[in-house]
Amino acid sequence: MSTTPDLTALRELAAREWGLDPVDARDLGSNEDRNVLLTLADGGRRLLKVSHAGVSRAALEAQDAALARLAADPAVVAAVPRVHPTRAGTRIVPLGDGRHARVLDFLDGAPPIAASRLPEGMPATLGAIAGGVTAALAGLDHPGLESGAWDLRRAREVLDGAAAALGAEEHARLGALLESAGARIADVTGRLQVQAVHGDLTADNVLVDAEGAVTGIIDLGDVGLGWAVGEAAILACGLLQHDGPAVRDALDAVAAFDAIAPLTDEEVVALWPLVIARAVVLAAAGERVLADQPDNAYARARRPLEARMLERATSLGLDEAELLVRHALGRVPEPASRTFTPMIAGLAEAAEVDLSVTSPAYDAGAWLEAGTPRSALAAERGEAAGALSRYGERLLLPEAAGPGTPRSRLAGRAIAVSPGTPVVSPNGGVVTSAEGDALTVRIDYGPAVHVRGVVPRATAGTRVVAGEALARAAEGPDGTAVVLVWQSVLPDLAPPPRVAPGHDEAWEALCPDPAPLLGRVPANVASSRSPQALLDARDHAFARVQEHYYAAPPRIERGWRHHLLDTDGRGYLDMVNNVAILGHGESRIADAVARQLRLLNTNSRFHYEAVVAFSEELAARAPDGLDTVLLVNSGSEAVDLAIRIARAATGRTDILALTEAYHGWTVGADAISTSLGDNPGALESRPGWVHLLDAPNAYRGRHRGADAGRYLEDALVRLAELDGAGVELAGLVAEPIFGNGGGILLPDGYLAGLADAVHARGGIVVADEVQVSYGRLGAHFWGFEQQGVEPDVIAVAKAMGNGHPLGAVITTRAIAEAFAVEGSFFSSAGGSPVSCVVGSTVLRVLDEDGLQENARVMGDRLHAGLLGLCEHFPGLGAVHGMGLYLGVEVVAGGPDAPDPDGAREICEALLEEGVIVQPTGDHKNVLKIKPPLTIGEEAVARFLDALERVMVRRKAWAAL
Repeated sequence: MSTTPDLTALRELAAREWGLDPVDARDLGSNEDRNVLLTLADGGRRLLKVSHAGVSRAALEAQDAALARLAADPAVVAAVPRVHPTRAGTRIVPLGDGRHARVLDFLDGAPPIAASRLPEGMPATLGAIAGGVTAALAGLDHPGLESGAWDLRRAREVLDGAAAALGAEEHARLGALLESAGARIADVTGRLQVQAVHGDLTADNVLVDAEGAVTGIIDLGDVGLGWAVGEAAILACGLLQHDGPAVRDALDAVAAFDAIAPLTDEEVVALWPLVIARAVVLAAAGERVLADQPDNAYARARRPLEARMLERATSLGLDEAELLVRHALGRVPEPASRTFTPMIAGLAEAAEVDLSVTSPAYDAGAWLEAGTPRSALAAERGEAAGALSRYGERLLLPEAAGPGTPRSRLAGRAIAVSPGTPVVSPNGGVVTSAEGDALTVRIDYGPAVHVRGVVPRATAGTRVVAGEALARAAEGPDGTAVVLVWQSVLPDLAPPPRVAPGHDEAWEALCPDPAPLLGRVPANVASSRSPQALLDARDHAFARVQEHYYAAPPRIERGWRHHLLDTDGRGYLDMVNNVAILGHGESRIADAVARQLRLLNTNSRFHYEAVVAFSEELAARAPDGLDTVLLVNSGSEAVDLAIRIARAATGRTDILALTEAYHGWTVGADAISTSLGDNPGALESRPGWVHLLDAPNAYRGRHRGADAGRYLEDALVRLAELDGAGVELAGLVAEPIFGNGGGILLPDGYLAGLADAVHARGGIVVADEVQVSYGRLGAHFWGFEQQGVEPDVIAVAKAMGNGHPLGAVITTRAIAEAFAVEGSFFSSAGGSPVSCVVGSTVLRVLDEDGLQENARVMGDRLHAGLLGLCEHFPGLGAVHGMGLYLGVEVVAGGPDAPDPDGAREICEALLEEGVIVQPTGDHKNVLKIKPPLTIGEEAVARFLDALERVMVRRKAWAAL
């Protein structure tokens, strides 16, 4: 069996046939052809293409003719490579095994596909280029133009040719998708234009310059005959592999294509089915190539991206997709302005019910029950004729607890009525369908009106007049009746009653408010600020130094346990919020606060039970002897107060601290904070009374792995130096686990040895427990327990209030009394009745719900899963921490190559997966993972799956 020549042979071929002097040759990726980059002695570069055996010489000549046509057409704004003749004047050299070689220009630039997220505007640019190429090739006629393997007319042939590689189950699944797409276009295929097409004009096959402008079009190896609309479909499909709003990007590209090479109505019908067909073909061909060439790294890298294209292509129903395409092309009629008979009597003054994400109906996790919106509507109706949802409402549905974007936006209105309430035709028309609990009537010279939740009285094909009975409201299993009414201005296409958010302008045009059909005035839909409008307002009124997560953050307005929920009804798994230790929306805290606010909220100089009860409960959790509590409002205040207490108790001012640590934002807490991620100039700006020890970072620091014990030796040497300089320490302030470092554990015995040394010098040991306490570590309630240390002072906050501002200092009676030398201490809101009730309730719920044990069990599961991912992905370097305070290093080659850009990109990609994680550490390269302690097995699996998907795609992009 003949094989393609090795690189040495190909260099010799280039020298012999083309007279080139290549000093280097290297393979570039390709599914089937072989592309070799030749670097010449003068620095020039050429591309040597070796076609696979299935490509005829005539087909290669047709490719050359297409290149010449594109180069001569001024409407094609990007460059195309020239084909170089051999010494003998030919352009194609046979290799004797059915393959042929050619030499082309190697165009400078890089494909934008190298980035997982395309720049803004790139999809439309690609669409315009694809339209220009399609228009330029429209008249090309050449005997070598054939229907190639990528011709979408041959999609079934490609699929069946890969049957063995796919396996029976996957072959059947892909076949069903292809059959559905084929049935959709069966009536129009005979009217689709066939011409010469590029066949693969995607972001893979264009080049951009340093400014991001498209400069070149490459890889015309798939030039052949095919449907012209197939070029638009191929591009749209290719865009579905990228991060970001992929469907919107695909529609933008199609609209730009249409502006250059207008699509016929039949081509509009065919477009999205062909997107699906292209995705099926890519999936099938990819598996076949890997079966034939298991070592084909390029093909292997493509598979997860091809799977993503298919997933996204099939996320839309075919009617839904065509509606969005028609809107993107501006081919949507204005809704008819008519007078309608109300379909349901008595709704003119009916109440509109808030079913948005912030509706009280969803409190206490009620949104996880499928019937909550229905129940809320029915409850609001009472004895009235009906109650309606607001137009275009985003519902909060149980699906928000899982991955993906729920179809949360109502395309019309939901109406609660009495069971059996008549539903009549709003005008003359024809009933086009009546099946199950649904009915559609096409209004004369108007929209199609869709109704669900009814018992149809009319049958399909029946002509009706205004006011004629269509159906009656069906009684549900809960004894209520809810009717959905929506319309489509393109009456031959039926949108679903609920659609995914993100195409609001389209759905408002395609499915306008059905209020006129119900005897009501249409709503003003611009009643709430969009996430971007709110972000703009935030930047105007809220100091920007108070940063926000993400480049384009979702608008989060509700939380429940370990879920965060945006105003579109999408749920996000909260993996970063160690403040809300009990989770979000905890009703026991809400009830306790509401009760206490109705009774009293004042300051701790007054005498009331809550401050005593909470102080007793908090002291009972501390080691024996630490029996005295001071209450404040935050971790920064707690650390600041702890420093003051240490100074007052010792009569000294100097404090020992560790690098890479964050302690707070007050003057005192900031003075001992050295986290470069929070303050890049921290090490150069410490006051003279702060003395620093190297962070005992066993992963990236001076001493690593088994040598980490040497950090204590270094610390003792440093203390001796301070002794020699006459420095008398008031105390040590240290996190028992490096929180902002990503949960880095201190070497065993380090803190105990350091504490002994500080005590021997008359200093006080302060444990900064702000981030890692309250059972988050699972095996320990306090972080210092992991180090076998009993501090003199504990500073704690964050978890204490589950988001309510609450902090504390816990110490001995003697140390607290020594602080009195500075006078009395008072915090206006610290220790208020409300804060104390919150604090007591948090401790009670932690115990009642067994959340510390859950942190141990789920933390072990999460830690093991993350270690497994580190073994598979070199970009994940290590896992730090314990329990539910973990950190994952993102690196580009090991501990000494932290990868902050990679960490940021992973966090952005996880957001699209519905998971919220943020980077931390001095290099901002550690994924901090510290979810509410309510997280369960399903959520842990969801997070690990999401991170694996992101890493698989990153690996794929890196390999292209």
